[in-house]
Amino acid sequence: MKILVIHASAGAGHLKAAEAVTAGIQAHTQYEVELVDALDFASVFYKRLYQKSYLFLISKVPIIWALCFALMDIPLLQPVIRLARRFYNNLNMKRLQRHLINEQFHYIISTHFMPTEIAAALKRRGMIASHVITCVTDFDVHRIWLAEGVDIFTVASDWTKEKLKSMGVDGDIVRVTGIPTHEKFCGPFDKGALKAQLELKPDMFTVLIATGSFGIGPIEEIIQALKDVQVIVVCGYGKVLYERLSVKKYDNVKVCGLVDNMHELMAVADVMITKPGGLSISEALVSELPMIFFSAIPGQEENNVKVLKESDVGISRCGIAEIAQQLEHYKSSPQDFQAAVEKARALGRPHAVRDILSLIK
Repeated sequence: MKILVIHASAGAGHLKAAEAVTAGIQAHTQYEVELVDALDFASVFYKRLYQKSYLFLISKVPIIWALCFALMDIPLLQPVIRLARRFYNNLNMKRLQRHLINEQFHYIISTHFMPTEIAAALKRRGMIASHVITCVTDFDVHRIWLAEGVDIFTVASDWTKEKLKSMGVDGDIVRVTGIPTHEKFCGPFDKGALKAQLELKPDMFTVLIATGSFGIGPIEEIIQALKDVQVIVVCGYGKVLYERLSVKKYDNVKVCGLVDNMHELMAVADVMITKPGGLSISEALVSELPMIFFSAIPGQEENNVKVLKESDVGISRCGIAEIAQQLEHYKSSPQDFQAAVEKARALGRPHAVRDILSLIK
């Protein structure tokens, strides 16, 4: 059995979901698995354009991104949008098409809408016979994820499934597995030992600030507003932010760049202040970690917040002063803090990877 797990490197979440699925296949099966970035099959120019244009839009002109996101979700425009997508995929992704045709994978598991569209188009034309499984990596779902030829959609929640059904997707091919997170987030953890290892104070309320892969947001202002807590800041690829914070040497603030131990940082934290990306949310839910959201990207992240609000998970639309007040409330009200932990636990899906693997027959 040959399985391809494929993502596109526009934002870290798609990669992290793909890595989680790949690790699960390697740990629990004897299947042959290949993990690839779809953009590695494009020209260097197109790959950089795809990545840089997304980063530019969400960080510099988010209102333009919000407009594009909304327009691409209008039902009446879908025939034109699908035609445009087929055109630029055929123009820029021929090497990926050839790879899928030559390898004839038994299963293609995609964590990004672009390779889903390419695989589904080849399947409709009879050029591949692969089973196509698409893992939607947000709690809401946009029409750009839809492609005729997908065998199974895996989604974050019952809400997400109902949204897909409202778009015309057959409910029988939608599985509520949760967004795949690496099994290492499930623990168990010795919190005291981890705090010692990370040089954190053992009895101090601990706040994890996750800036997203690009290091976006008013991070310094948030740090300065927090009192009587210890803070871990993960800057991701935000090198400028990392260097700026490192120079400041704030008391009780641990500054990290790109990390490979996010599961340990979440395990020692009491609350996470985060951008509401689908993977960050899912990892926090599995870690039973209450969340406060900031700087949501218009479109997918704002919609994630709306979906979570249905389950009363996460605090959103907070200014910096409100974030500090909410943390103070959690510290002073153990009952409300524990209620937030329970809500995160109820929505978390720690076995998402194994549930996805069970779809491989």
